[in-house]
Amino acid sequence: MTQNLEEVKEQARKAAAELLEAANLAAGSILVTGCSSSEITGGRIGKASSLETAQAVFGGIYPLLEERGIYLAAQCCEHLNRALIVEARCAERYGYEPVSVRPQPKAGGSFATAAWEAFRQPVAVEHIRAHAGLDIGGTLIGMHLRDVAVPVRLSLDHIGCAILLCARTRPKFIGGSRACYEGESR
Repeated sequence: MTQNLEEVKEQARKAAAELLEAANLAAGSILVTGCSSSEITGGRIGKASSLETAQAVFGGIYPLLEERGIYLAAQCCEHLNRALIVEARCAERYGYEPVSVRPQPKAGGSFATAAWEAFRQPVAVEHIRAHAGLDIGGTLIGMHLRDVAVPVRLSLDHIGCAILLCARTRPKFIGGSRACYEGESR
């Protein structure tokens, strides 16, 4: 099934905007995105990669993040062990060690390739602790989120044919029954 690229771009923009509002991310935060262009176009994950579809998703998400000073981490596919493509300044800020690899549509995925081609100084890293995430098509981004992930429901649950799942994170609650938490009074 072929998807209208402008419609895919608009769905991605809308999803990112809603997640940014729900997550209330500060400048300097990281939003991880896993994106199966195959699933968006109605194919099976990893079997029908489409660079054009991935570029449309990237074009919907990235400008919103840039204007807010939020870093995008583009998750690679399993062939690169779900490494992530980030801007070098993000890796430096968070102390993430770059690794030597460059994604391709069939080894890393089309979305990671689109990010690599669009970023000013792209690097690949193996691990991050993102503040929120978009999972487009069942790419399993959970390993890249901070410890306490909270599901976020948006007004849309698909981008193209791909299922959309989102999360924000929050600090852990510790201390037991006598503890007070931010935003709570006793």
